[in-house]
Amino acid sequence: MNVLIKSASIVAPGNPSLHLKKRDIHIKNGKIFAIAPKISIEEGLRVIERDNLHVSLGWFDSGVAFGEPGYEERETLANGLDVASKSGFTTVLLNANTNPTPDTSSDIVFLKERSAKKSTVLHPLGNVTIHGNGEALAEMYDMYQAGAVAFYDFKAPMDNANLMKIALQYAQNFNGLVFSYPMDKKVKGKGVANEGIVSTQLGLKGIPSLAEELQIARDLYILEYTGGKLHIPTISSEGSVKLIAEAKKKGLDITCSVAIHNLALTDSALEEFDSNYKLMPPLRTQKDIKALQKAVLTGTIDFVTSDHIPMDIEEKRVEFDNAGYGTIGLESAFGTLNSIFGMEKTIELLTKGRNRFGLEVPKLEEGELANLSLFNPSGNHRFGKEDILSTSKNSAFIGHGLTGKVYGVVNNGKVNLA
Repeated sequence: MNVLIKSASIVAPGNPSLHLKKRDIHIKNGKIFAIAPKISIEEGLRVIERDNLHVSLGWFDSGVAFGEPGYEERETLANGLDVASKSGFTTVLLNANTNPTPDTSSDIVFLKERSAKKSTVLHPLGNVTIHGNGEALAEMYDMYQAGAVAFYDFKAPMDNANLMKIALQYAQNFNGLVFSYPMDKKVKGKGVANEGIVSTQLGLKGIPSLAEELQIARDLYILEYTGGKLHIPTISSEGSVKLIAEAKKKGLDITCSVAIHNLALTDSALEEFDSNYKLMPPLRTQKDIKALQKAVLTGTIDFVTSDHIPMDIEEKRVEFDNAGYGTIGLESAFGTLNSIFGMEKTIELLTKGRNRFGLEVPKLEEGELANLSLFNPSGNHRFGKEDILSTSKNSAFIGHGLTGKVYGVVNNGKVNLA
């Protein structure tokens, strides 16, 4: 690899000498060889030039789903990682929702080997319990040794409070991080949308925010008792924000994330019964969005995630009640965040989080491995089906306005541009 990124504005808030400065970046053999106002173009250099080109540290997503193994028709690992690269992400965590689910060390090894040497680096999450069914602990330490960075029964609430207690206690032996999905299944019942005015008007069974908040309150009590490290993925309500803020004040080792669509869309989107808006957690109210956005700005919410979930067309082109939950989100992640928070905060959000999972944090400096995302923060456009790179097309953002454009990544010794 011998690449010259030409006339790029560098977004690096932690490095005042480079932040918002226009520079050339020479990358040789996968490393940043030179950063300078002007670097001569030599023979054999691949030159990257784009309109209003900006460069930052590579972006990180703490929760994506693909399909392989078991659901390759939704998304293969190879195509999913290609989509991630062209959406600006250099590192992703893979949720445990394949078939079979990854609950042994050999499953983790398979995922790492199948995804090796791509321009986006994949780190697998392993199940907390065998088959993710909440009945008995999986081989967490063996999976950790094989490369699992945390443990999560994907979107499957753990009903057994004692098993959650044991998981948090056991994981402390190797400093492991346990996820707990925030949903009380009995309170959720047969609900399919946020419980409120919209669900009542549409005749849809509601999911109250209470279902989420009860589970979080329970898990925080358990964490206070056991110690250890807990991550609560994709919170969606104002009450959840308050609970986590209180836990952090107590000094508990707790982090949480929010799905980008829960920062941007309300349950009013359901008025046409479009199953692309059938999500878990459900889209909630403008009041919840306001609380979530504020929590992102204050750091109460630690990470944002695309919560990218490809779905077969057969699972979405049915009655709303019978449709599957989920939306793809990698392609629309940057443009949505940028339209809400602006460029600098968006880049801060997209580059944070690796240290929570024990991953090395890249540096945008000479001599360091190139781990870069390339983008244009300007320009408004309406997200359309033609913008979808994923095999599955179930996007909740079709027809919505986004700001900016992603060009791709330079990472892992490779260049991958849209």
